[in-house]
Amino acid sequence: MATITRVDLANVLRNRFGLTNADSYKMIDIIFDEIEQSLVHGEDVKITGFGTFKILSKSARIGRNPKTGVPAVISARKVATFHPSTTFRKTVAGTNTKK
Repeated sequence: MATITRVDLANVLRNRFGLTNADSYKMIDIIFDEIEQSLVHGEDVKITGFGTFKILSKSARIGRNPKTGVPAVISARKVATFHPSTTFRKTVAGTNTKK
């Protein structure tokens, strides 16, 4: 499995657009910060052709420790979710002929 890091993204920006390392990192940080702040404020983030990030609220519930089987309370929490767009899913599946 390949992992894409901020360094990898910065290198792409630097190579494709001739940005400096500092500017590349700033741009990446700005984009990720904008996504994060929108989600923190309860807004969905839709990136056309890629997908949608949303925050879901999960209620408290009873679960089980998988190791011991002892019941445990799982507290209420918010979780970030990602739903890929149809275009993205088709591209990953290799069925998207539109480029």
